[in-house]
Amino acid sequence: MLFLTAFAFAAQAGNPGDETVVKVKANQSTVLWTARKVTGQHNGSINIKDGSLTLKKGKLTGGSFTIDMPSITVLDLQDKGKASLEGHLKSDDFFGVDAHPTATLVVKNVKSKGDGLYDVTGDFTIKGVTNTITFPAQVTVNGKEVTATADLKIDRSQYNVKYGSGKFFENLGDKAIYDEFDL
Repeated sequence: MLFLTAFAFAAQAGNPGDETVVKVKANQSTVLWTARKVTGQHNGSINIKDGSLTLKKGKLTGGSFTIDMPSITVLDLQDKGKASLEGHLKSDDFFGVDAHPTATLVVKNVKSKGDGLYDVTGDFTIKGVTNTITFPAQVTVNGKEVTATADLKIDRSQYNVKYGSGKFFENLGDKAIYDEFDL
């Protein structure tokens, strides 16, 4: 899955030197995913339920996001194939959205690389399993408008998402699904 995200934020009032919390404009934000398998790939989107970034003097210092797991959609298929894959992704074979309707990312550490570029470390939780991940992000502050993009590589096997994984099943042949997905 590919987590190419473009987030739109609304800033709360405050002095420029103060810590500012900016809320995600969920209806203007996009999370895209790409998952690969031996015979090809699939891609889609998933909604942000809510989230925020914390800025101090216009620099990223923290944040958190909640992802609405039942909203996962497939963009590269139509009709029955689309409905079938979406249902499978929502099932216990993959993300078990009935028992785990949200995934979360809580930013724990931010290292500025200059020009709005950051290395972000946070706790990512899927299916009740939390792992620490580090990923690049870009945050642009233009007055009260804040935009952020990030690229995450997630190893689904670390979150108890085992279906079609060569780490857990032998002789999958061309039915194998790669463990890493991009967001």
